[in-house]
Amino acid sequence: MANESVFKRYHRNPIITAEHLPRANSIHNSAIVRFQDGYAGVFRVDEVDMRYRLHVGFSNDGINWNIDPEPIRMKTNNPEITLSDWSYDPRITEIDGIYYLTWCNSKPQGPAIGLAFTKDFQTFEQMEDPFQPPNRNAVLFPRKINGKYAMLHRPSDRGHTPFGDIYYSESPDLIHWGHHRHVFGPHPGWQGTKVGAGPPPIETSEGWLLIYHGVWGSCNGFIYYAGAALLDLDVPWRVLYRTRDYLLAPTFPYERVGDVPNVVFPSAAVTYPETGIIRLYYGCADTCISMAEAKLDEVIQFVKEHSI
Repeated sequence: MANESVFKRYHRNPIITAEHLPRANSIHNSAIVRFQDGYAGVFRVDEVDMRYRLHVGFSNDGINWNIDPEPIRMKTNNPEITLSDWSYDPRITEIDGIYYLTWCNSKPQGPAIGLAFTKDFQTFEQMEDPFQPPNRNAVLFPRKINGKYAMLHRPSDRGHTPFGDIYYSESPDLIHWGHHRHVFGPHPGWQGTKVGAGPPPIETSEGWLLIYHGVWGSCNGFIYYAGAALLDLDVPWRVLYRTRDYLLAPTFPYERVGDVPNVVFPSAAVTYPETGIIRLYYGCADTCISMAEAKLDEVIQFVKEHSI
């Protein structure tokens, strides 16, 4: 099975562009989940003042979206953790009917992970930042593991330099975090510079399916690809399989040309147990959002057959 035959791109990609909002310079690297009878999302919108803000959107089919032109205003009693005007790359995880939002805030000390929750996508309550900066690419697991909340994240630095391994941490209350464990780091080839978690892990009988991005530094700058790994269900920092070959590469013009060229950035995945399909949403060239679908069992098979 060839890598680019696993995920089939939607024939009308990209599905979300700057045309969705009057002040948008670009919309990309966003979070999407099934919600009520349709879908809800939190979108990274780089606006025309070149500040990055988070906006809520809704859809009946996950393809045609209505995005609120006003950015999210978080509720918090602590001004020290207020939402930054440079907020980006959100992810959403649903746990017991509560939707938890993680994202990255630009702060003077470097990028910092933000954490909030909502039940209705109307009101968002911001919590304490789980980790000190710099840190990026944080995703919560969709259930507690051994009685603890669990998160993957990437301790980082202030810039886009060759620095980035994925770590696991856990918490009894989403406030106090510890039990930090290394999961995996770069590997020679398309993921040779750095790696980062994509959508929240998906629980399967074969392990936690983690779709992640890998970065390779070429003579033309950084290139972002998508790969996947299977992690042990009870010991998630134990890697069972990890793709040697990428699953998606920047191939089409909308993935190659944009504000940051040559980027596919997986950030949301929706599963359909009734059909065995997984729908992957990914940012393209830091400019727009596209979608691709695959059979979940074929993704797992690919990861196992093309493992490092």
